[in-house]
Amino acid sequence: MVCDKCEKKLSKVIVPDKWKEGASNTTENGGRKINENKLLSKKNRWSPLGTNKCIICKQQVHQNGSKYCHTCAYSKGVCAMCGKQVLDTKNYKQSNV
Repeated sequence: MVCDKCEKKLSKVIVPDKWKEGASNTTENGGRKINENKLLSKKNRWSPLGTNKCIICKQQVHQNGSKYCHTCAYSKGVCAMCGKQVLDTKNYKQSNV
């Protein structure tokens, strides 16, 4: 749960490109290499050492720039990235399970 301002900062989902022109996942024009060793050619892979932690529960947050995990952000009604109040949770019945 993020606010409208922080929604622009979200990282993109990893999906294959739809068209071959300019796509990074094709074998043509210097795209993907055939029989490439992925361990040697990793670029921007997720690293557990460089992750942020949630301010409240100290759980690892996988989105870059986030302060809160999804569970804590929803239960508090705040934006996960900037901490701005987004939702009024005063009348919600929530458990701490």
